[in-house]
Amino acid sequence: MSRTLLPRFPVSSVRSMTATLARVSQRQIVLKQQGGFWLEVKRMSRRAFVLGGVGLLSYLYFETHSISVKRYTIVIPNLPSDFRSFTILHLSDLHSKEYGDSQSQLVDLVKKQNFDLVAITGDLVAKGNPEIGPAITLVSSLKPTPIFFVPGNHEWWTNYQIRSPLQSLGVQILENSSCKFHRGHSHIWILGVDDPYLGRDRLDTALVNVGSAPRILLAHAPNIFPSAVKSSIDLVLVGHTHGGQIRLPFLGAVVAPGQGFFPKFDYGMYSSGSTTMIVNGGLGESVLPVRFNNRPEIVLITLKSG
Repeated sequence: MSRTLLPRFPVSSVRSMTATLARVSQRQIVLKQQGGFWLEVKRMSRRAFVLGGVGLLSYLYFETHSISVKRYTIVIPNLPSDFRSFTILHLSDLHSKEYGDSQSQLVDLVKKQNFDLVAITGDLVAKGNPEIGPAITLVSSLKPTPIFFVPGNHEWWTNYQIRSPLQSLGVQILENSSCKFHRGHSHIWILGVDDPYLGRDRLDTALVNVGSAPRILLAHAPNIFPSAVKSSIDLVLVGHTHGGQIRLPFLGAVVAPGQGFFPKFDYGMYSSGSTTMIVNGGLGESVLPVRFNNRPEIVLITLKSG
């Protein structure tokens, strides 16, 4: 009977091989655990990306479609007593945007406010969307309050087709001209210039025969400000910038048309000498239909005697 002899290993070699196999097995377990961990991290990253994207889109939608009401009180030293607490509703840059059926959201918000005069500083329509319906619906809802309008660049870029419809609604259009606005036994001057962005403004023409009573100037773009300061205009109302649409915390607008990056006159109130200018952030958008840290707005300015 034959016997098969198996090779004999030293005890030390057996122990070494056992330890090696244990280390290999432990490493495989660790790798599996690590692979599962990274797989879970990837899954969590995808979930966070999706949730973050949904959150960002929701925020941008809110910022673009939720209208805010901005209020200013402006002191005018020689303001007649009849005009104390006189309030102007300032609208700008609708760009044919719609807020619900028949502008219901915007119209309902406006109707909740108290004001004595409406100032519209251009760009009711948009070059890319020249439909006048949204603007006419809004303006019609403002009657019988006195309404003043100055054109912006988008009016001219669409052949100013909205001019006649506005006039038929009783809107007073100011193009380098003025209006003596009476209240009680007193008056102030409402001035308006054609679009400064396109170089159509003639403030000197608008000032012809204007007296010393308080003067409020309507213009589309803020680059009228130096001329207004030189002419000692009391209050200037403008739009055009949309507040930059994208506003960074602590830095403001990234860019504005006609002013480039980080513009000087992008949004809000500016003062120089006896002149105050308010830049309205507007109701619509252009180029990109999005806003960030900068909701569309209507503005109410209340006059106060100094």
